[in-house]
Amino acid sequence: MSYSDIHTPVLLERCVELLAPALQPPGAVLVDATEGMGGHSEALLERFPDIRLIGLDRDTDALRIAAQRLERFGDRVTLVHTVYDGIEQAAAVAGVDRVDGILFDLGVSSLQLDEADRGFAYSQDAPLDMRMDQQAGTTAADIVATYGEGDLRRIFERYGEEKLAGRYARAIIAARGAAPIERSGQLVDILVAATPVAVQREGRGHPAKRVFQALRIEVNAELSVLERALPAGMDLLRVGGRIVVMSYQSLEDRLVKRAFADAAASTAPPGLPVELPEHAPRFRLLVRGAELASDEEKARNPRATPVRLRAAERIREAS
Repeated sequence: MSYSDIHTPVLLERCVELLAPALQPPGAVLVDATEGMGGHSEALLERFPDIRLIGLDRDTDALRIAAQRLERFGDRVTLVHTVYDGIEQAAAVAGVDRVDGILFDLGVSSLQLDEADRGFAYSQDAPLDMRMDQQAGTTAADIVATYGEGDLRRIFERYGEEKLAGRYARAIIAARGAAPIERSGQLVDILVAATPVAVQREGRGHPAKRVFQALRIEVNAELSVLERALPAGMDLLRVGGRIVVMSYQSLEDRLVKRAFADAAASTAPPGLPVELPEHAPRFRLLVRGAELASDEEKARNPRATPVRLRAAERIREAS
């Protein structure tokens, strides 16, 4: 079975279309900041035979698979084990100080979701891990075992936008007093039991969905990493370079929207009669708002259902 049989890249053709103008020059450099299983990278390396790729991922399993998948491209590929806010250092490791294209495909990868023992999926019983990099860091089980009620409530509210955050936090504190919560199945049972029947009938989705999202974001510091990675990546782009970001939940998308809007806005003080060159926008937006997957794409690849795509092009250097 080939990798393409088990991994369908989200919005692949649209990503290729948006990045293409920046990848035409010979020797253009593309950063895939979320390498995953290498599906987007493979397609871009095939379609643009003169580009170099720098692929980043914190997940060593993903890098191993990507290395095998991209082996035929030889020295055109440099893979770096790092979180994507290390994008500047990764470019330096690859010997470049400017890049032409950047792709962020955020969220949990197919590999992480499909490996039950990683603990990302509330539908499968597994150790409560949720680390994207299994070589370091705090697990979801550590958080469930050690965070106080207030901190649990805070992350469920902030990262899961969960209306029952306080109720779930209290239920976890009570349950862990009786026995350690070490598996996803245990946590799911606690959350379901704490959910009023009337709420379960409302069709809000599985009671564990938002809590699992919140724990995953907390374990991997996803939002703070993204907040650092976006400006760092945009600073790396040469004039004419393009960045494409695919988000899968509203918190990520808000950060991307704000970063792009700031970069595409004039910095001229209010009331200035003429905009000076140093106040002109550094980027222009390439899509109106956030693009969603088509019904055809969603049917072909259900993981594209929540995607929100934004893209921008650098149009001048910083002052």
